[in-house]
Amino acid sequence: MAVSWSSSGIDVHLAWRRETGRTGLAAAIRAAIREGRWQPGATVPSTRALAQDLGVARGTVTRVYADLAAEGYLRTAQGAPTRVATAGTLPQSAPRPTPWDPAPRWDLRPGRPDLTAFPRAEWLAATRRALHEMPATELGYSNELGVPRLRETLAGYLARSRGVLADPARIAVCNGYSHALALLTQVLRGRGAAEIAFENPSLYLFRDIVAANGSRVVGVEVDEHGIDVSAVGSPAVVVTAAHQYPMGVPLAPHRRAELTRWANDSGAFVLEDDYDGEFRFDSQQVGALQALAPERVVYAGTASKTLAPALRLSWLVLPRSLVEPVRAAMLDSGTRPPVLHQLALAELIDSGGYDRQVRRRRTEYRSRRDRLLAMLPENLAPRGISAGLHLVLMLPEDGPTEAEVLASCRRRAIGIEGLGSYWMDSPRPGGLIVGYGAAPKHAFNGAAQTLVEALWEVTP
Repeated sequence: MAVSWSSSGIDVHLAWRRETGRTGLAAAIRAAIREGRWQPGATVPSTRALAQDLGVARGTVTRVYADLAAEGYLRTAQGAPTRVATAGTLPQSAPRPTPWDPAPRWDLRPGRPDLTAFPRAEWLAATRRALHEMPATELGYSNELGVPRLRETLAGYLARSRGVLADPARIAVCNGYSHALALLTQVLRGRGAAEIAFENPSLYLFRDIVAANGSRVVGVEVDEHGIDVSAVGSPAVVVTAAHQYPMGVPLAPHRRAELTRWANDSGAFVLEDDYDGEFRFDSQQVGALQALAPERVVYAGTASKTLAPALRLSWLVLPRSLVEPVRAAMLDSGTRPPVLHQLALAELIDSGGYDRQVRRRRTEYRSRRDRLLAMLPENLAPRGISAGLHLVLMLPEDGPTEAEVLASCRRRAIGIEGLGSYWMDSPRPGGLIVGYGAAPKHAFNGAAQTLVEALWEVTP
């Protein structure tokens, strides 16, 4: 909750919650500075005064101020008050787009499917069948872990399509992946895991969700083999093993073995975010990591890329030790996807309609990726494997900066993202994350051509 404090003599307004601790306090001050509520050059409250106002230890505020000074947000000097850094010296971070931003004219935003390809007729037919067959008891208060029929259907589907060891009793159906991640963070914190590691780079949105739920977030480097397992020291880690987001590399076999061995030996948990595992183009699908250590790996899947994000359908395949804690957290959250959506998805999978949809989209997205690569300048080689709904283009050192390319894209109404905002530290190499799934089929070639024009405008 946002609260104002004024006993220090300086009115400050911070969107901070006590349970988020030092990490949350630092994030709240950064936000206040970036949004201009703490003006450049302004004096900030003393560590003693702010600690008293917030009801925290003075050392907590002192460490936060020291961290922000090292990052360039604050300016400290012996014998002088701490001030907000001047405008010219404030760190410049890449803007963070949000999922609800309006669609641009040319949509190349990553992580989004072509919404015009939603199988309306098949979904309507599945909904009708589900309604016709649904017993009246399903209209009551639903099971916290999800409708039993969908959990049984998912167990079979995930076993045959992703190699997941899925018992229906260990599946929880959630209101989208963000909901699943928030629930799991709360459960792990309750078990003493106050820190969760993420791949670096990774999607900032999910890191923010973990931080907002009170856990510390740390980064672990990614190379051509995936996450550096030897650097993981947290009690939990989130990985995108089949197709690292955003760099596009799969977790190599030796790293998979190393990660699951580490989890078994240390008692840590791994959250496997299998966000686009159905879309591998150059070879057979990579099986889920979960099968190697089902009691230490939590498998997370979603219908957001195969069908549509608005359905808010995701699922967790849980180790036995986490089933009851997640059930309790689901009950406390009061949030579940609609029963009718769950039954319709079960019907769509059982009828074969879901597999047909996946095959159609896999063929289309592979074609789009190939066409995009054929159009791009040769010095912009993509990173990663042929898979998913996006590719990463690293910018050459002697070429335009990420900011220059993004500005050129904005002038042409292209929706696209830069790599800069995905890193957990800086400076880092610049790049583009190009989504080839979001544009309607009739608009994709125009979007790709407009991107090429934007690149040529800023290329020496």
